Amino acid sequence: MGVLSRMREDIQSIFDRDPAARTSLEVVLLYPGLHAIWAYRVAHWLWEHNCKLLGRLVSEFARFITGIEIHPGAKIGRRLFIDHGMGIVMGETTEIGDDVLLYQGVTLGGTSLKKEKRHPTLEDHVMVSAGASVIGPVRIGEGSRIGAGAVVVSSCPPWSTVVGIPGKVIEGDNARHDVMELDHAKLPDPVARAMGNLIEKLNRMGVRMEEIEERQDCLEDKVSEHHPPTPDRIANKG
Repeated sequence: MGVLSRMREDIQSIFDRDPAARTSLEVVLLYPGLHAIWAYRVAHWLWEHNCKLLGRLVSEFARFITGIEIHPGAKIGRRLFIDHGMGIVMGETTEIGDDVLLYQGVTLGGTSLKKEKRHPTLEDHVMVSAGASVIGPVRIGEGSRIGAGAVVVSSCPPWSTVVGIPGKVIEGDNARHDVMELDHAKLPDPVARAMGNLIEKLNRMGVRMEEIEERQDCLEDKVSEHHPPTPDRIANKG
């Protein structure tokens, strides 16, 4: 695909996923996420052609202009949409698939000091909400959604919903969903869900215990009817 075709595709991906986009001119001039992606492509080309210093210079200039830091060594697929984007950081060995959506404040960071794969891999159609962090060489499966403020330190299967600190998979391998459907204001709460299940189980146990007590009382009454107390037993009790 040529450069102009790729740029048109980037612009169209914004119209597809941002209802605030009105005209192509507005998108080209006023969307910092788009500027960061275009600058990254230049920096990445320089990085791949052994012009690493120049690639880093382009990357730093883009960071100064957009507030989005993308290392030129990262590998990014097609139609990445960065919504707002301020504060986004992507490390050197980050890998991103096609049709990924990132909100502001996302960190795709590393933990190792060795020269190895130390940053996350995001497969196709992944959505990472505002303020979330994905740390280390973990793999986020295709179609997964990461809730706002989550800290993900382990891999997750495709089509998962991950929330919390540390991130917990609430849904995994379920029916396909649209990553845009995640309501950031109504994220599932794994702790509340676990507590709810525990309370429900305790209530069932309470009902069961009452049934057992009632049966025991009935059994004792029947035993008393068939074996009335004798005078000797009454005397011994006295």
